[in-house]
Amino acid sequence: MTTQNFATTPVATAPIPTTSAPRTYDVRTHGCQMNVHDSERLAGLLETAGYIDLASLPAGDRPEVADVVVFNTCAVRENADNKLYGNLGQLRPAKLKNPGMQIAVGGCMAQKDRGTIVQRAPWVDVVFGTHNIGSLPALLDRAAHNKRAEVEILESLEVFPSTLPTRRDSAYSAWVSISVGCNNTCTFCIVPSLRGKEQDRRPGEILAEIEALVAQGVVEVTLLGQNVNTYGVEFGDRLAFGKLLRACGQIEGLERVRFTSPHPAAFTEDVILAMAATPNVMPSLHMPLQSGSDKVLKDMRRSYRSAKFLGIIENVRKHIPDAAITTDIIVGFPGETEEDFQGTLDVVRESGFSSAFTFQYSIRPGTPAATMEQQVPKGVVQERFERLIALQEELSWAGNRAVEGREVEVLVTPSEGRKDAETKRMSGRARDNRLVHFAVPEGAEVPRPGDMVTVQVTYGAPHHLVADSGLEGGTYAVRRTPGGDAWAALQDAPDGAGKPAVSLGMPSVGRPAAAPVAPGCSVV
Repeated sequence: MTTQNFATTPVATAPIPTTSAPRTYDVRTHGCQMNVHDSERLAGLLETAGYIDLASLPAGDRPEVADVVVFNTCAVRENADNKLYGNLGQLRPAKLKNPGMQIAVGGCMAQKDRGTIVQRAPWVDVVFGTHNIGSLPALLDRAAHNKRAEVEILESLEVFPSTLPTRRDSAYSAWVSISVGCNNTCTFCIVPSLRGKEQDRRPGEILAEIEALVAQGVVEVTLLGQNVNTYGVEFGDRLAFGKLLRACGQIEGLERVRFTSPHPAAFTEDVILAMAATPNVMPSLHMPLQSGSDKVLKDMRRSYRSAKFLGIIENVRKHIPDAAITTDIIVGFPGETEEDFQGTLDVVRESGFSSAFTFQYSIRPGTPAATMEQQVPKGVVQERFERLIALQEELSWAGNRAVEGREVEVLVTPSEGRKDAETKRMSGRARDNRLVHFAVPEGAEVPRPGDMVTVQVTYGAPHHLVADSGLEGGTYAVRRTPGGDAWAALQDAPDGAGKPAVSLGMPSVGRPAAAPVAPGCSVV
């Protein structure tokens, strides 16, 4: 492990006031689900250090800007640099007005840019990387004491982040990291250089964390990793992920298990069979395609080809006929021809994705693709992108229309429907992860977030399902769950945040010589 501390410049940081009022914090998250979960840990660390969430204060007592603002950044999404420095620029007046305020930058952009952040935005107090998020409170204290910016970047992970205090955003749904890092070398991706090589948690530790979450009222977990289905590579079991899914099926009270994201090259039949055989593993799968052209896949260093990808889709549909499959696609990778793009359209059409996250290729400094020849002109990329969007819209709508008349079980969520108030509907996710807006009949029981509702789909829109069956005397049934109980218990909590209390993390330092044998899982 290597730690890099960079020469820092003085910042206008006044001594932290020694008043009885706790200092407030605001964590702002950009990027993937891993970052969302890391932000829950940052919130837990700050609360453990005595800070309070700005959003938990009554609106009338809430300052315009928190005492500590933390940016958890992404280096993958387009214009990530501009977004970060634009946000930092917007905070500069607040910093000048209140020198005791502190600004911290973490995540993948911090790991990449390091001391450059302080050079470009000298009013930043702390920069920390992806491997040392647990250092944030100490770095804030050090910056205030020394009256200068503190930049600390570790080159590798010392302690798995599951050991850190965490404040979850949801009472009934939780992220669970099973691995960090990535061993692939995709030419468009900078993640391996920022997150490091894959490191896996032991199955017993993961299952113990899930059991603890269920005891707190959680009914849904999402297993996280850069490549979840390569889980086990570090301790030599290529079948470990399928075993882990089956073991999750034996945890009483755990109603839904999801995972993201797998990699097609390592997606084996044992995982598909585990999904099909384990009732609480949801019939939804995110399988990143990136391109349907074998030539482009080779240039991307994606170690599969279109035939293998389509074989995976066919096998999933064979064993899990109702699975909703989503994907990621990059349009305009260097050297992509019209023929290559037609290959992508062909694979998308044959796969029948329920939805797709589509991206126009943009240069990421530090990646091999950034210096490749034959960069595709922006106008060509845009035209192809629009054709892809049109095709996927057609497929998504057809897929959702095919669900009309079917009963679905919905896990109710508090804020997924932007028009719920005006349509008098509530929202949630079906087992296959489709977004469902449903009507509550007059006089019927109103479900709470975290409860389950069974309704019949009355209309399939391009991006969601509508289920107004209850209004027509059809199916409408509410099932209260421990998740709903947990959500309700937080609504009158004295801190007003509506979030679960900070959990202290799960021990996982090093590789234990012996750990409890996980049910259905031979690796400990």
